[in-house]
Amino acid sequence: MANDWLELRQHADTGIETIKAHFEGHAFDPHWHDSYLVGITLSGTQQFHCRRERHRSHPGDAFLLEPGEIHDGDAPVDGGFTYLTFYLDEQWLNNTLHGLYESTPGSYSLHFAQTLTREPQLVRSIGETFNSLHQDEMKIVQQSTMDNLLAQITSHCHWRKKLPSQLQSAAVAHRARDYLYAHMGENLGLSDLARETGTDRFTLTRCFKREFHLAPHAWLIQLRLAKARQMLARGDQPVAVAASLGFADQSHLGRWFQRAYRITPAHYRKLCTNLPDVSSK
Repeated sequence: MANDWLELRQHADTGIETIKAHFEGHAFDPHWHDSYLVGITLSGTQQFHCRRERHRSHPGDAFLLEPGEIHDGDAPVDGGFTYLTFYLDEQWLNNTLHGLYESTPGSYSLHFAQTLTREPQLVRSIGETFNSLHQDEMKIVQQSTMDNLLAQITSHCHWRKKLPSQLQSAAVAHRARDYLYAHMGENLGLSDLARETGTDRFTLTRCFKREFHLAPHAWLIQLRLAKARQMLARGDQPVAVAASLGFADQSHLGRWFQRAYRITPAHYRKLCTNLPDVSSK
């Protein structure tokens, strides 16, 4: 769309990406992130599917997504929508919460109670944190706004403990996921994952879908795209990224990357590094 635009900055100290963008019509194909995502709709109506529901985010709404949650995006009305968002690394968040609170339940996982909220303090805290990072304020301001944001976020979360049967199924899925992490650039089959997890292909796929809401092959594509973002952000060339992550070629990477993130790998690399693209495409 001619009126679409996107601003992306990567925070030097934390690596947190802050994004402000405007889209009209179709914005994103279904995809996931490996981080917690928080943001605010600034204008228009942002429509997306998540947790098997259709959500409509209006100006002043905060949206909260967990790592691995599948979501898409489009503008259902004329004029499109504008939003701001940033990503919080799961491990960084868990480590930071241990500093904020005297104790956190280690056998539980952190989940957002709602996908959309208009709670004023949380919305304000997300906006203040975004501005401090996006505009590169003094470190003491950045860290203070982030600490306040985490305190606000946890009041909108709950700690979820899994039942024994769920733990067994989850263990299979997580072993398979770990194997995909370790071999993401290889030409893997379901038989490889089944062998590593000590189960059959059909049980493996059921466990994986139950835990991560995607079949293993679809999850692997999203994993490769998330890794591609990291490699491009540090300055790797798109052609080298495609080769190392198992994509057929740079064009193959480009098609998947643009469908998920609405930006080409080369443009994303340039926004993160200010380095020229010297590849052949």
